[in-house]
Amino acid sequence: MSVDSSILDGVTVVDLSTFVTGGFCSAMLANVGADVVKVERPGTGDDIRHSGPPFIDGESPYFWTVNYDKRSVELNLKTEAGRKALYDLVADADVFVQNYRPGTAERLGVAPDDLREHNPDLVYLAISAFGQTGPWRHRPGYDLLIQGMSGLMSVTGEPGGRPVKTGLPITDLITAMWGAFGVLAALYRRERTGEGEYIDLGMLDATLPWLTKQAGKVFAGEEPTRMGTKDPVLAPYQTFETADGYLNVACLNDRLWERLCGAVGRDDLVDDPRFASNADRVEHMAELEAELERTLRERPTDEWMTVLVDEAGVPAGPVYGVEEALRNEQTEARGVVTELERPEGESVPVLEHPLNFERAESGFDAPPPKVGEHTREVFWELGYDEPTIDRLLREGALGAPERAAE
Repeated sequence: MSVDSSILDGVTVVDLSTFVTGGFCSAMLANVGADVVKVERPGTGDDIRHSGPPFIDGESPYFWTVNYDKRSVELNLKTEAGRKALYDLVADADVFVQNYRPGTAERLGVAPDDLREHNPDLVYLAISAFGQTGPWRHRPGYDLLIQGMSGLMSVTGEPGGRPVKTGLPITDLITAMWGAFGVLAALYRRERTGEGEYIDLGMLDATLPWLTKQAGKVFAGEEPTRMGTKDPVLAPYQTFETADGYLNVACLNDRLWERLCGAVGRDDLVDDPRFASNADRVEHMAELEAELERTLRERPTDEWMTVLVDEAGVPAGPVYGVEEALRNEQTEARGVVTELERPEGESVPVLEHPLNFERAESGFDAPPPKVGEHTREVFWELGYDEPTIDRLLREGALGAPERAAE
């Protein structure tokens, strides 16, 4: 089967966002071929470069994970020349991404109307905590706050315990994925109509549709609660302790339940009226957990994987640490974690994205950029000559004046 070029070849994204919501969004677009130009503050760049520890050579590996395959330019938007340079970038672009609090883009001269004067067909993505309208629109917002206000924390953690946030910046990543989806939809619409688009994306709005099962309980007049690893409508569908760790078991129907009982030598549970149907098992979840965990604690996780998965075909899996999750025979076979080299020869680990197209290329080709690494390259491509770039560098419009000598 022949493979065409990447899906977004020829699409240019100008990304003014910081941290994760816009960064992961534009990384998703870069992964399928977009040329992402990351616009950063002179000298310091994106704050996520310095979030941490840990640091490697003064830079946060967290920054790497959301900035592969981008080109970095420095622009001082508080100068007239810096704004003019941005407008020149936008005039040649397809997509613009920012995650300012509402009102900031207007103050900086990068609001939709400002940029449409230079590119009427632009797809403009504005990410904020609560969106551009509503009584909370001017509030600051971060992942922790949105996890709490979206209801996620109310259903995460053990019964009777305190609300718990997920270990990932999950609402940042949810928002980023909606952002990439919205950009692709707008680009598709532009192909059909020739019109640009403005996308107002709020983190709280983005997270609420992911409640699904819990929202369904509310719609039915019930109150979702914290259940640890248990599920509100399936059992057994949770984590169990083994002799040396933890095992997740997911039985979605009676056939799998019967297989599980046979595999662990507990056929008696099949005939127990408390566990006769999934509804019965959900109603008697605590008793079910006690019975199964008493048995599963007798053997180590690897042995149970052989018994349950290899021999009985029961859906089960170990609870890995992050290093085990990144480095195992499956991820190695799929090329999930790779490496890319920077020009100076250092190697950067790459966490690949999951889309493997049959007829199109995808994947990261370049390591995350240094601050302002591509300033000269990008503006030379726009038609700026070297004396002009040098002058703008000396004036501080395109970054720190000392870069004029580089």
